[in-house]
Amino acid sequence: MVTETNEILNFLALLLSVLNYGVMKATASSDENFFQNCPASNCNEGGPEIWFPFRLETSPPSCGVPGMMLSCSKQADTILVHPKFGLCKVIAIEYRYGFIYVIPLAASKCPLQKIISTNLSTDVYRPYGSDSATLVSCSTEFRPSNQYYVAGPISCLRNTSQFSYLVTSFASMDVLPLDCMVISNDIWIPYPLKNESMVRLNETAKGTIAFGETMFMWSVPNITNVCQECEIGGRHCGFHSETRQAFCKKHSSHVKVIAATSSVAAILVLSVIVAAALYLALKSKYDEEIHLKVEMFLNTYTTSKPKRYTFSEVKKITRRFNNKLGQGGFGSVYKGDLSNGVPVAVKVLENSKGEGEEFINEVATIGTIHHANVVRLLGFCSEGSRRALIYEFMPNASLEKYIFSQASDTCCQEKLRPDRMLEIATGIAKGIEYLHQGCNQRILHFDIKPSNILLDYSFKPKISDFGLAKLCARDQSIVTLTAARGTMGYIAPELYSRNFGTVSYKSDVYSFGMVVLEMMSGQSSSDPQAKNENDVYIPEWIYEKIITGQELELIREMTQGEKDIMRKLAIVALWCIQWNPVNRPSMTKVVNMLTDSLQSLKIPPKPFVSSFG
Repeated sequence: MVTETNEILNFLALLLSVLNYGVMKATASSDENFFQNCPASNCNEGGPEIWFPFRLETSPPSCGVPGMMLSCSKQADTILVHPKFGLCKVIAIEYRYGFIYVIPLAASKCPLQKIISTNLSTDVYRPYGSDSATLVSCSTEFRPSNQYYVAGPISCLRNTSQFSYLVTSFASMDVLPLDCMVISNDIWIPYPLKNESMVRLNETAKGTIAFGETMFMWSVPNITNVCQECEIGGRHCGFHSETRQAFCKKHSSHVKVIAATSSVAAILVLSVIVAAALYLALKSKYDEEIHLKVEMFLNTYTTSKPKRYTFSEVKKITRRFNNKLGQGGFGSVYKGDLSNGVPVAVKVLENSKGEGEEFINEVATIGTIHHANVVRLLGFCSEGSRRALIYEFMPNASLEKYIFSQASDTCCQEKLRPDRMLEIATGIAKGIEYLHQGCNQRILHFDIKPSNILLDYSFKPKISDFGLAKLCARDQSIVTLTAARGTMGYIAPELYSRNFGTVSYKSDVYSFGMVVLEMMSGQSSSDPQAKNENDVYIPEWIYEKIITGQELELIREMTQGEKDIMRKLAIVALWCIQWNPVNRPSMTKVVNMLTDSLQSLKIPPKPFVSSFG
């Protein structure tokens, strides 16, 4: 088998060389012309080097991307004209990860004030950094006990009665006096230009406070990702103006096949051979590219976030995976203990899908946020294709365990009493509200379901599993997805068909409503189109009960107070599962509805096409 494979690959290489003899010369010539016409340059000997996707204004327009032109000042500084920040001096450019460090040139006594008051995001650039900071104002001056988390007081924002400080977003507010108030939540602190392992905020934020130093991440469709891969591989990036494609300067062993130069018969022969050999020849390359993509993300991930572990350390934490908690499509979850005795749950991504997106999504979202109703990511591991995520341990497992055991398990019935259902629903709602409104970027979960709601020692719910999550701007109302994501029964209608409306944060609201209905009924809220004659579509059945004023004693006899709670939960859930996203409330409104009185709630319209009668 090995001999046959080698023969196929050798023949493939020979055929490719014959088919592309003239093509390689033309392609190489085209590539060389780009770099001859667009050589790397700089404004001064010590200044940042400039090459594609950036260009100097003296270079041809084809040498760079629109909106990424730089110029040289009379003082030989490198200048970027930012649409909102104005003229900026470029300090450094990090091509591998798409970062550019700048300082605004406009004179200002308090550059930080401009950062606070200006939305600096554009089509190409958006602020980024090692972490975002919160600006707070305190009525008394104090000396920060932990300068890794707090910087200040900021003299240019000081007045006779108020003192301003920057606080990292992952710090607990108990590091501040009780009289401090939040002024702004979205101040990005640039990564240190040197690779310090742990730097105090008052050091990293010094340039931002004094000079307005800012780091932007650039993003250009079909160019940024290609160029970053080129740069990580030690190659500059170029651009074919005819094909509108970015490419790497050197191709080494990569052979380009251009179909237009070969005969139809040769293409057919080549296709058969490629079909036989691709899996064997390209699998290792594909795995290597995924690993490179994950490593590129992790290299930009500051050490102040969850700790990175080796795989041998993960085996030690889990005692060689001897206590398995569960199994899923992603792999397995094991019980473990950190060196300090803290119990943890370790998710080993044995069957990680896609190109590392699930792992990156999980670390990028849950690893940067802290909320009482979101599970805490304590660490992660990535060694080649072996990846693991280490979470705080949730001793009461998932909500799913209690929902679908209610009918036969008296213990579960007691643990999901109406008052506890209300507490759990409110906790979940607060967690989703935080994801939608409380972070620097809006996080859309897209997989809210009972198995992804974990319960701690006191049955406080915590949202988990961010593998399908999507980040977007907080003011972005419409989200573009290439395919529906989520779990059947919890996916909002607009994810199936745009005829129901646009995909947005309201899709999570729908999933939340279905979870609440399942929690109330102890039964699966199955798709009304998929139910058989003996099944009851729970949302429709509950709606009919609400409209006719019937009581919702779904499991056992209840007190009047418990009946009122069940009715409140039903009304809120039915608002959440409206098929038209416009009619669904925001999660902030949902939290208010759950904490308001039953009398203040309005009966929702019918959220679906009725099948009764």
